[in-house]
Amino acid sequence: MKNKHLISITDFTRDEVFKILELAAEFEKNPSQNLLNGKVIATLFFEPSTRTRLSFESAISRLGGKYIGFTDASSSSVSKGESIKDTIMTVANYSDMIIMRHPVEGSARWASEVSRVPVINAGDGANQHPTQTLLDLYTIKQTQGTLENLNLFFVGDLKYGRTVHSLIQAMSMFNTTFHFISPLELQIPKEYKLYLDKLGLKYYEYRDFSEIANDADIIYMTRIQRERFSDPMEYEKTKNSYVLKNSMLNNTRPNMKVLHPLPRVNEIHTDVDTNEKAYYFTQALNGVYTRQAIMTYILGLK
Repeated sequence: MKNKHLISITDFTRDEVFKILELAAEFEKNPSQNLLNGKVIATLFFEPSTRTRLSFESAISRLGGKYIGFTDASSSSVSKGESIKDTIMTVANYSDMIIMRHPVEGSARWASEVSRVPVINAGDGANQHPTQTLLDLYTIKQTQGTLENLNLFFVGDLKYGRTVHSLIQAMSMFNTTFHFISPLELQIPKEYKLYLDKLGLKYYEYRDFSEIANDADIIYMTRIQRERFSDPMEYEKTKNSYVLKNSMLNNTRPNMKVLHPLPRVNEIHTDVDTNEKAYYFTQALNGVYTRQAIMTYILGLK
């Protein structure tokens, strides 16, 4: 699908999602291919990033492409007052694709409307993070052998967690049963519950995490995001709401895996890292293969 943007996970059909997962599996077997030779990819990160930015840059490099861009808005002309529109229209002249992270919801959609080259949303505020969702889907399928009829537990910041919001929309295509565990202040927004109601999918909300994880196929941990709080006291009140410890995994299902979009702070104790059910670092690695698949698909190279 040459020159298609990826702003929301809903921009891809179910068939396109499966196509991306199929391509990601091919790239996992052979990540070094010269498909982006002669291509220049712009990575515009108005917000800090480690895994998303570096996995994109690794994916580009392994495919023989070049990347340009910035890692902080202060190092761009935005700090001088330049509009997003002018930045995007300028950078589109220098590149074949734009990958953008921005703190404002809807910024990526706006960028796609003024750009003459494809735009990939690498996270816009608390809204969407579709490339993370696709690597999450790849990881879930990799560990469970299917995407259908799973029990998916989201834990932590469900209000501001863009990875959660995108993954709910994606997994709603596969008859998922959703379990939402969060502090009252960070509960899943009503719009996503209405979305699941409309589809007739089951979901449950909890405040206590300690007794219910035994039914999970996937436990998807998230950090409490300090940068989303305007009131520091609210952050301090909720930051240690849930901490997953190794002992809590003793009676979980044999197939269960713990995922996390990372970075973690203290919501997963380091004693979990050596448990075979901890899968978040492999999940991060899958970002390279999945983002290779997304870029080559959108550019019409695969």
